[in-house]
Amino acid sequence: MTNQLPEVAIAILYQDNKYLMQLRDNIPTIAAAGCWGLFGGHIEPGETPEVAVKRELIEEIGYELPTFAEFGCYPDEKVIRYVFQAPLLVDINQLELNEGWDMGLLTLEDISSGSCYSAIAGEIRPLGTMHQRIMLDFINQQSADK
Repeated sequence: MTNQLPEVAIAILYQDNKYLMQLRDNIPTIAAAGCWGLFGGHIEPGETPEVAVKRELIEEIGYELPTFAEFGCYPDEKVIRYVFQAPLLVDINQLELNEGWDMGLLTLEDISSGSCYSAIAGEIRPLGTMHQRIMLDFINQQSADK
């Protein structure tokens, strides 16, 4: 008997040493409500994580993911996260936010501090705990590879 955890595919999108993140809707029933997180979402039945991340980015921000690579897998007691990474090859103004409260290009300082200001929310909002961990892992790996 297996209890299959839900699976999600999320993307680290980077541009000029900044990282595109979504301010999640402030709905108490969703994970990391009102927090900054990575774009992506649930993997549909029969989908691979690679297909899911491409679909989710088109749905959420109208971005056709270019060449991308797997970064890692982050399971916990609630969900299995497949994380991919790719450059953001368009200006943020060319993206259309279809899901979430706000989006922004966060700096290393934002990610390290665990919070970032949102003009739409009109306040500083926290990063989701797991999303911050994933981003710090990614940034540390990028620094180590240089």
